[in-house]
Amino acid sequence: MDITYLLWLQDFRNGINDALTPFMEWISYFGINNIILIPVFVYWCLDKRKGLFILSAWKISQTFNAMVKLTACIYRPWVRDARIIPAGDAIITAGGYSFPSGHTMMVTPIYGGLACITKNKIARLFWIALILITMFSRNYLGVHTPQDVLVGVVLGAASIYVAKLLLDYLDRKPEKFGLAMIILAAVGTLTLVYISYKPYPMDYVDGKLLVDPVKMQIDAWGDAGGLVALALAWYIEQRWIKFSATGWNVKGVILCAIGLVIVAWMVESLKVIMNNTFGPHIGKLVYQFVFFFFVMILWPLVLKIFTGRK
Repeated sequence: MDITYLLWLQDFRNGINDALTPFMEWISYFGINNIILIPVFVYWCLDKRKGLFILSAWKISQTFNAMVKLTACIYRPWVRDARIIPAGDAIITAGGYSFPSGHTMMVTPIYGGLACITKNKIARLFWIALILITMFSRNYLGVHTPQDVLVGVVLGAASIYVAKLLLDYLDRKPEKFGLAMIILAAVGTLTLVYISYKPYPMDYVDGKLLVDPVKMQIDAWGDAGGLVALALAWYIEQRWIKFSATGWNVKGVILCAIGLVIVAWMVESLKVIMNNTFGPHIGKLVYQFVFFFFVMILWPLVLKIFTGRK
């Protein structure tokens, strides 16, 4: 039934001459790249705790994704059925295993986290709608089955819940903060060890390996390694930086905007630089540490110095 649904969408897509394909590709691209600017802005400018909530949910979700995807090792729809032809350039960014949807698990903790911290009902519906549109876009482009995105949104929602439990626990027991960061780092480290040494299917078609497990581990190194980087940066900031969000004022907003430009550059260019310098696996890991140290330590220190807020 899942393949039938994708074929129906494919026929519809072809029937309208791919008129919606550019929009669906943009939704997917935004959800995997520029979206991270939103929780970073919340963390720096609006509310530090709410920003931490979304950032931690995001990295917990990414670690879940790495663990489940590299355990299930389910092939993409076009591998299962040659009639499936992905739209546009979607196939370029959608290699490897299919289940669960990484895009869905990227956007759910961020859009969903924003829905959780927003009091306005219309705004909540907007963020939820973006999750649903992103999920549909992955089916529409032919790169994921319905079960891929459904499980992805469930795991993403579970990550939001875990992040809420974590921050609520730390509010009640701040003396356990160090232990909590050790646990987060341990989960990320153990996930890295697991995905690096577990066995993988080695299926060939016409002498070509369907999915290279070494390549699949590259993103996982960034996903799970990012949880370690988050925990370490969070610990350092909490112990020694202790900044407060700037709030809505001219100086604070300008400083946050400058920082976001740097983050956007990091997302677009620094990843490539790190990969070329250290190799894809270590490069992904190093990038995560640089990213979180900038977002949670360096720029908060700049904000604290220039705004005078503790």
